[in-house]
Amino acid sequence: MDFTRTMKRKKYAYLVWVQYLGFRYSGWQKQPGQKTLEGMLLKTLKFIDPGKQYKILGAGRTDAKVSAIKMAFQLLTPVAPIEDLPAFVDDFNKNLPSDIRILEVQLADPEQNIIQSAKVKEYIYIFSFGSKNHPFCAPFMANFLEELDLPLMKRAAKIFEGTHNFQNFTARIQPNTKVTRTIDHCEILENNEFTANFFPEKSYFLSVKGAGFMRYQIRMMMGALVLLGKGELEFQTLQKALSANDKLLIPYVAPGSGLFLRKMEFK
Repeated sequence: MDFTRTMKRKKYAYLVWVQYLGFRYSGWQKQPGQKTLEGMLLKTLKFIDPGKQYKILGAGRTDAKVSAIKMAFQLLTPVAPIEDLPAFVDDFNKNLPSDIRILEVQLADPEQNIIQSAKVKEYIYIFSFGSKNHPFCAPFMANFLEELDLPLMKRAAKIFEGTHNFQNFTARIQPNTKVTRTIDHCEILENNEFTANFFPEKSYFLSVKGAGFMRYQIRMMMGALVLLGKGELEFQTLQKALSANDKLLIPYVAPGSGLFLRKMEFK
């Protein structure tokens, strides 16, 4: 069946809320020869409902090892509506691996563009520093063995707030990439929300809120803050990196395993 041609005639759309641990995946987007979250979701749908064709449109794309506490994607099918949504969620979860969970499935407008409809996204980056963590921490937080100047990093995090040119905080810029972005909130906090008995006594997270982010943007923001905390980057250099007139190299991208898409809001 030609999915695209069928979709032009009739389509049924659903908003699916999902959470996942991304540690063993090569990111969200389906890629040949790679284990991805989109690929695993489609594979599971094909198994539980072999008579239907499905298409997934993510509200964003997370990188390799990045996780989500609450993310949304649009599920489209041209064949027939899902008759029993609670039973569909149960069946979906029973057949997904343990590191992916469907939270809820809602009816959606098939004409709505899920990417353009995202109003606010909040990411958090969990980290610790100063000593080596228990190995079980690896999927959940980044671990920097050096001592970091945390008060300086906290002060510097606030300069990302507002509208800036983030050309120095992304990779492989395309000609049509919108590099001017607005950060509504950026703050480093002590982590008292996400705990486990093998977590270090002290850990922290960077919280960043905005309408949309570019490839590696938050990981490069975090990387710059880590370099600043280690004394390898000057505060003034970080300020200059947010100027449209200064092309600067941020030589460090923080690991993907500390980054979580915490929540999303739609228009």
